[in-house]
Amino acid sequence: MSTYANRPLLYLSRQHDAALCRFLSQAGWKIVFASNRRDLDDQQLNAQPMAGLFDLHSGFEDDDVESFEPWFALDHIGWIGSVSRTEALSDSARRILGTYFADYRTQPSDPESISHAVGHALGMAQLRTSNMPAASHAPSPEGMIGNCPAMHSLFRAIGKVAKWDAPVLIAGESGSGKEIAAQAIHKASRHCNGPFIAVNCAAIPPTLLLSELFGYERGAFTGALKRKPGRIEMADGGTLFLDEIGDMPIESQTSLLRFLETGRIERLGGTESVTVKARIISATHVNLEAAVAAERFRSDLYHRLCVLRVKQPPLRERGSDVILLAEHILNDIRKQSPDRIKGFSPAAIRAISAHGWPGNVRELINRIRHAAAMCENGVVNPADLDLEPPAETRPLTLAEIRESAERDALKEALQRHHERLMDVAEELGISRVTLFRMMREHKLQVRKGELGMVCLQG
Repeated sequence: MSTYANRPLLYLSRQHDAALCRFLSQAGWKIVFASNRRDLDDQQLNAQPMAGLFDLHSGFEDDDVESFEPWFALDHIGWIGSVSRTEALSDSARRILGTYFADYRTQPSDPESISHAVGHALGMAQLRTSNMPAASHAPSPEGMIGNCPAMHSLFRAIGKVAKWDAPVLIAGESGSGKEIAAQAIHKASRHCNGPFIAVNCAAIPPTLLLSELFGYERGAFTGALKRKPGRIEMADGGTLFLDEIGDMPIESQTSLLRFLETGRIERLGGTESVTVKARIISATHVNLEAAVAAERFRSDLYHRLCVLRVKQPPLRERGSDVILLAEHILNDIRKQSPDRIKGFSPAAIRAISAHGWPGNVRELINRIRHAAAMCENGVVNPADLDLEPPAETRPLTLAEIRESAERDALKEALQRHHERLMDVAEELGISRVTLFRMMREHKLQVRKGELGMVCLQG
């Protein structure tokens, strides 16, 4: 009798262990396979509690591990890890395992031990979700749009860090919307009634940065005709947002560190010490750990800024959210446009979905603004967006759709049951003779001794 009553188990590995999969299937787990971030994002999973097994020693790099973080942060999935040796783990992998995982096993480990561990992880997920409201997703903060796992992980992180006054570091690529995330943290914090003061540390020349941050007294330098408060002082009672902090010159970092340590500043040319109470949020596209190692960023400043950490996902990891954003941006532009804009053509939608968006949301906004001005008859086409038109695909016939669905059902059942054709036939409600005939028709063949099957083209 199955122990886990067909409970889904998300198995994330570059090379799935056939013997382990067979054991877990016999224990009642319904295994859902994934080998990369795209596989995860393509899964059509509901929000019921489930277990996850992450096979870290199967060859994942640090970048892969960090890209999975939104999935590890989901409350309804209880994760365990499979590692080769604890001492061989990178700092990134240690952080991920310690933050999100219920347990881990060191290889070699017997399948029964792993099955017991994923059962425990499922129990932890059930505990986390038992008192949660029926809605499976965190509410979107004001000004933020997204339905993908990466964005819901970000929304939950914003809700958590907003409750604390500790400094927050938002990591993410340029143009991905880090300032919007910072504003959302500010609005959800107890400082929401105070000012939100943003400073782009990369846009201000190094010679002016200190005067912009700390202000100056009259006569402090040529042209200082009156006292001017700095951005830090202006943020008193609210939030100071230090954008692109990784690009701050190292000679300016010492003065900022002193303010973070003491909560007091002195204006340039002055002797009076001014107390400032402001929430500090910083953001960067730079890998600050690498910058510290290269001595381009002070380690003591890094540890002062990175008390709480939030990751802003790039647009390419947000799946169909890019279409939601594109429609939202076009609606805003439509309100200001002198011409009537009807919307995107089907080809433009496909082109937007296919593009990699290296410039993230900023690139999306700029392309849509350009398209709104250049489109004819109010319809935005790929050329208006300066995107390549997608390859045209012929619509499938009903017979082709049925054939594809039948083929997918066979492939998934063969993979789930690991060469046990009798079990496959029983699950599909057909005889073994019919199963063999269908496998021949779809050119499917079981390769003995390996997990699943291979598709042979005729």
